[in-house]
Amino acid sequence: CAGERPASYIKMETILHYFFPTAALKHDVALDSGATVLNHTMNLVHRMETLLALGNGSDVTLRVETINTDEVKVIQAHSLVLTLQSDVFEELLLSRNTSSVVLRETPDCAAIFEKFVRYLYCGDISLRLDQAISLHKLASKYHVWGLQEGLTQYMTQHLSSDSPTGHVVGWYNYALQIGDITLRDSCLQYLSWNLSSVLQSREWGFISEDLLLSLLQRSDLILQSELELYEALEGWINQNQPVRMTVESALRAVRYGMIPPQHLFRLQKHSPLMVKYYESIRDLLYLAFQFHSASPIQLAKYFDVNCSIFTPRNYLSSAWGSPWIINNPTRDDRSFSFQTQLGPSGHDSSKRVTWNALFSPRWLPLSARSTYTELGAMQPTRTEGGRPRIIVTPATSSPDFAGVSFQKTVIVMTKQQGKVVVKHVYNFHQSTEEAGDFLLDADLQRRASEYLIDSSLYLHIVIKPLYHTLLVARK
Repeated sequence: CAGERPASYIKMETILHYFFPTAALKHDVALDSGATVLNHTMNLVHRMETLLALGNGSDVTLRVETINTDEVKVIQAHSLVLTLQSDVFEELLLSRNTSSVVLRETPDCAAIFEKFVRYLYCGDISLRLDQAISLHKLASKYHVWGLQEGLTQYMTQHLSSDSPTGHVVGWYNYALQIGDITLRDSCLQYLSWNLSSVLQSREWGFISEDLLLSLLQRSDLILQSELELYEALEGWINQNQPVRMTVESALRAVRYGMIPPQHLFRLQKHSPLMVKYYESIRDLLYLAFQFHSASPIQLAKYFDVNCSIFTPRNYLSSAWGSPWIINNPTRDDRSFSFQTQLGPSGHDSSKRVTWNALFSPRWLPLSARSTYTELGAMQPTRTEGGRPRIIVTPATSSPDFAGVSFQKTVIVMTKQQGKVVVKHVYNFHQSTEEAGDFLLDADLQRRASEYLIDSSLYLHIVIKPLYHTLLVARK
């Protein structure tokens, strides 16, 4: 077409000539089927990095001023590169009256602004955990969406990384502030599923009141015991000294029915927190002692036993389940037996239930399997098209099971950044013998599978007894 080429096109031709002075700019060159592509991308990245470092051909000066200080950073840049990467920069450059653009940034963002600009030139970036939020702020402010998405993914994948003071809580608060639902939910899930390790870290003391109360309401918390949670809560309150209303709300979210009576007696006498706030939780403690002393069937006639105080969380202590390490899980079928107490009530704590767990890397669904044998053993139907299955069933039945149902939880562990963390949690009810979506997307054939630790499948099976209201007492 006749006519003058746009300015941006001329600039691109000039820059390409700087990179490759002996190369001609070709248009509409189609590759035929037998062509070979020569990839000199890294050369281009290196030249772009050099262009930024030396400032050759710069047509804009970025003056980065740190808010509330006299510090100023000066960066020689190229308007074409900035506008190609950011519509915000494009607008700033179009409205400028001089060759300089003044940018005012917070101290944390100003400190890594040069790193941010380098990404605009080179398309890669090195960062530390403590720089993720600042870079995410800059990517969001200047509409560099690829970097923003990459940083969200980075944070989601590095929740388990070690840091001196912790970073997950800070990332959660930031995600909440900017409305990043994906990052917020990932942080909340990590904290819930790895709560035992979080309770032992410095990060626990920096959890906000809102996040604390949100965690205390959840039944999917994975930790050793409810007593562990109470003791950690006491430490958090001593460190943060919240207002009385917050303390009372937190204490009333503890599930005292899940704490054995001998420990409740000790807390009443030796926990300064419980002594101080005893009147605020007296009714819950009274209900917990009733729960531990009476038959659950009798209790269910007069109380609503479906409320949270009688609902277990995912406790890892031996009374509630067992770990199960399956070496070379694709090799063959495995079985495993373990015992749990019948229920959390003191009335049931001495009664035991034996459970059988069966794992197969390639079983068909129950509906497609052969029938039970005379001895009640399940006969596996092997198939190459099957996928991993796990079945958990009680070995016997008992009249004591009346009024009790069992929710089964299978926790899958993995190793991330050298730390063992929870990868996935599968829940299924007493009426269902297996988790229908168990390891649905897992590739257990690969030694480096994200579901395996040293070629082994690390599971923890938790049995959660739930009591049910049987009768309603007449008034």
